[in-house]
Amino acid sequence: MALPYLEAVLCFMILMYLFEAYLDIRQHRALKLPTLPKPLIGVISNEKFERSRAYSLDKSRFHFIHEAVTIVMDTTILYYRVLPLFWKKSAALATNVGLNAENEMIHTLAFLAGAMVWSQIVDLPFSLYSTFVIEARHGFNKQTIWLFIRDMIKGILLSIVLGPPIVSAIIYIVQIGGPYLALYLWGFMFALALLMMTIYPVVIAPLFNKFTPLPEGVLREKIEKLAASLKFPLKKLFVVDGSTRSSHSNAYMYGFFKNKRIVLYDTLIQQCSNEDEIVSVIAHELGHWKLNHTLLMFLQFGGYTLVRNSKDLFESFGFKDQPIIIGLIIFQHTIIPLQHLLSFCLNLVSRAFEFQADAFAKNLGYSTELRAALVKLQEENLSAMNTDPWYSAYHYSHPPLVERLQALEDSDSKKED
Repeated sequence: MALPYLEAVLCFMILMYLFEAYLDIRQHRALKLPTLPKPLIGVISNEKFERSRAYSLDKSRFHFIHEAVTIVMDTTILYYRVLPLFWKKSAALATNVGLNAENEMIHTLAFLAGAMVWSQIVDLPFSLYSTFVIEARHGFNKQTIWLFIRDMIKGILLSIVLGPPIVSAIIYIVQIGGPYLALYLWGFMFALALLMMTIYPVVIAPLFNKFTPLPEGVLREKIEKLAASLKFPLKKLFVVDGSTRSSHSNAYMYGFFKNKRIVLYDTLIQQCSNEDEIVSVIAHELGHWKLNHTLLMFLQFGGYTLVRNSKDLFESFGFKDQPIIIGLIIFQHTIIPLQHLLSFCLNLVSRAFEFQADAFAKNLGYSTELRAALVKLQEENLSAMNTDPWYSAYHYSHPPLVERLQALEDSDSKKED
């Protein structure tokens, strides 16, 4: 008797939805609190708090609806065996346009093309509402509808250009992998990640944003001096026009070996009061690099090799044959428990890294500036001021502002003692 794989997957999906919905309710209650947390009283203005509260509640309500629609659609597609039907229809589509659907690569690409169209149709209303209602209502959205459509078209074209060779390579590797399949897949994904990290900032990101060198001046001098003092191999320093789409702010670094680059959002420069606050944010980011927080971790593909030839598993999801791409999709559903556990563990590690990077910037002499920058970014991005401890522990990769300020203060107290 075949094991009820599909039923087990559906049960866990629903249980996880209920658990996360419970956490969302706890967070929604925290967001409704009418007063600031005690450590932020006198630090965050009441005007910013009220704006943050309204923005967070709007996003929370939207999230409830989005997640409810998503779980209903996902469980319906799996329970009523929509995937097998879609797989058959994609073969007919490929045949109708003169392609050989017997070729698994062609059949798979036709299936993924249909899936991409479906995904765009389903996601578009949510994306439009989020961008042009919620983000616009609270002063963040800077996009025109034309820019939104242009970005969407560029994203689709990139998928059309990059998708087929990557998918074809994966199918070929699975077909010839044999007992070393897991190793071959890991090697391919590792090489692909390195390639994408190399070409994305140079080729793909400029398709969506304009990157210009940071002009000569005090800010550039201070960042270059900081990088040199840490032996960070800074080659280029850019400003990206994030303000063309949103007034949210950020900064990041990328590059390999001796060819590192730092990118500042123009909104970050506009929102910080002085150069030292901006440099303190960079000091935090450089702390991640100096403390080796940016090393990549890759998941092994051993689990997939164990389930890809399981006839019962495919039949449970409604498939008589065993297409490679379908095996990968089913595998993603069967490891949902592991994914949730891994995500939670990675968030724990990430929060620890954030505290370490804050301490690193503080030890460089940017304690006051970092505090001011963290408060300013919290205010300008209207980030949630009140957070539920269970929700933040499960979801947040960055500690709440209260905890970061408290950690900086505690380290000061220890030094004084």
